[in-house]
Amino acid sequence: MQNPIFRTLSIIINLGLLQLTTGCSQELTQPIEVVFYNVENLYDTVDDTLVLDNEFLPDSANNWTQERYAKKLVDLAKVLTAISEDGLPEVVGVCEIENRKVVEDLFKTDSLGKVKFKVIHENSPDARGIDVALAYNSEILSELYHEKLNVFFDFEPETTTRDILYAKLLSGKDTLHFFVNHWPSRRGGEEASEPKRLLAATVLRTKIDSILQRNKNAKVICMGDFNDYPDNRSMTEVMNCKPGANNKLTNLTYNLNQSGLGSYNYKGDWGMLDQFIVSDGLLNSTKGYAASDSSVAIFKEDWLLFFPKDGSEPSPSKTYGGPKYHGGYSDHLPIRLTLH
Repeated sequence: MQNPIFRTLSIIINLGLLQLTTGCSQELTQPIEVVFYNVENLYDTVDDTLVLDNEFLPDSANNWTQERYAKKLVDLAKVLTAISEDGLPEVVGVCEIENRKVVEDLFKTDSLGKVKFKVIHENSPDARGIDVALAYNSEILSELYHEKLNVFFDFEPETTTRDILYAKLLSGKDTLHFFVNHWPSRRGGEEASEPKRLLAATVLRTKIDSILQRNKNAKVICMGDFNDYPDNRSMTEVMNCKPGANNKLTNLTYNLNQSGLGSYNYKGDWGMLDQFIVSDGLLNSTKGYAASDSSVAIFKEDWLLFFPKDGSEPSPSKTYGGPKYHGGYSDHLPIRLTLH
């Protein structure tokens, strides 16, 4: 007959092992879904005298009323609720937002408010007052640090643009480095505006390299509307993230773009202005969270699209076309990255 003391110890040890293995199983099987979405001019209806927000006021030509603002929030929440394969995404990067308040309003809507999202945001010097932001599920991740990276044009100092937002988050014992981008537009033409995006790429790459110098296995996730495609110089030369380039970064949306897929439609042609770029430390990870070549998807549902009556190629359903109100979601489609 087994000694009662040994029997009790055996039970305690087995229970401890059961809890340990169960906890490990939950940690390893809980994916993190990261979404990036250019939400197309998410402004509130209050006049901010420090920025050029006059287009989006109740008495403007756009007639941007409280009702239209509320509808936009509900519509965007519908997208973020539908995009995740299991509930809601854990991390959401957005661009074309006016301020922190509009992002907080978005995550207070009925469908998103059930999760405790926290918002990371910094005001940028962009003349129109549009910024980037990052929201995260605070029950799964916590913030360690964040800062904004200024993009300044010494060759055109009077021009201002969006900062790059860097946030260092912790999930379990895994540290994840997020960068949210909205690079300078192609206004004035692709070639004339390219130097600005090349400079933004230099700012981003320099910061990433400083992280990788301290930890070559650091898990970096860059997301954004880069206003360049994966095969443009800013990506292939400065970021040097073409798949197979063996330069510590990989653009997971490169092959989607080469296949004619995209998050944005320009004159009938789809392309990946919105992209995810990850470090080797995440792509080749054997411990904690990892990404793969198939981790990225474009969320493209019929209800997010406008179908022309002439049968031509559909495009994302816009909120506005110039001053004309269409009441759509956004002129971009959201993209999703799953970290397993």
